Amino acid sequence: MKAAFYSGQAQFKIRQINPVSLENDSVLINVAYSGICGTDIHIYHGAMDKRVHIPQVIGHEMSGIIEKTGKNVSGFKKGDKVTVRPLDWCGACAACRAGLFHICYKLNFIGIDSPGSYQESWAVKERNVHKLPETISLRNAALIEPVAVACHDIRMAGLKENDFAVVLGGGPIGLLIALILKLKKINVILSEINSFRLSLAGKLGLTIINPQEENLETSINERTKAGGADAVFEATASQTAADIMPRLLKSRGKMILVGIYSKPLQLDTSRIFLRELSLHGVRVYEEEDFTEAIMLAAQNALPFNEIITRDFKLDEINDAFTYLDNSPNAMKILLQCS
Repeated sequence: MKAAFYSGQAQFKIRQINPVSLENDSVLINVAYSGICGTDIHIYHGAMDKRVHIPQVIGHEMSGIIEKTGKNVSGFKKGDKVTVRPLDWCGACAACRAGLFHICYKLNFIGIDSPGSYQESWAVKERNVHKLPETISLRNAALIEPVAVACHDIRMAGLKENDFAVVLGGGPIGLLIALILKLKKINVILSEINSFRLSLAGKLGLTIINPQEENLETSINERTKAGGADAVFEATASQTAADIMPRLLKSRGKMILVGIYSKPLQLDTSRIFLRELSLHGVRVYEEEDFTEAIMLAAQNALPFNEIITRDFKLDEINDAFTYLDNSPNAMKILLQCS
């Protein structure tokens, strides 16, 4: 079978490999589509070379069809449409004992720490696999993983209907957060400086602000009668956004750190103190977030066709990453793997 190996120095090499021996508790999935995540871009640029095992197959956003099941697998059969929750937990650490498997102290993030979905067939433990409705589009289903990220971030914010939220950053995750907030009838403003992303968000019915053209703090104060937002989702991983985040919130508002910062950030601790603000880290997702994401995809509740910019074949993986690197207007790129 065919697989794309990250080989370092912004290069992938396509190889023919033998399928792995299927363990009793695992399934073999013919991968239909696999999305390119921001983490995959970081790997491609060498930022995670100390973590991945070069050469390695990466990728973790995917959809596919069961080809074969291990003898102890009872919940799936050949032909089932599936996606993968790519978190392999130890079951023994303090986080796992508390039921927080997604933040296991020894977490194996499948597709980063171990082989991922940029291959024609992928062997995965049954416990990591989610069955999809027969009617679902496998192309759309490749976005279930990032949708689950957005669902988790929103759930951790603890918002209720008619609350007010601000999303900083209109990339794929920020856009999904804003769209799902709107579905939940939460008032939301999306702040972004990229003109294409602003246009797309506006086209999808979101209220948008370009903070380079409009004072974001003033605008939020006007919209909330000087009260401030209930939550701010910071999805840019930039110091500029971190600077403004505390100034957009009401008393006891929540700062939700969605973006992954490459270095420590500075925060206005005086504002945090004066308004008793809370800072919440959010990491990946839990089972219930995947369940919600599958439901949203099955209901066609999100504009996947607008979010998916382009498809490439697995053989074209280097072209796909180069395209994404040089296309500031690109959102989600999918690889057709089989």
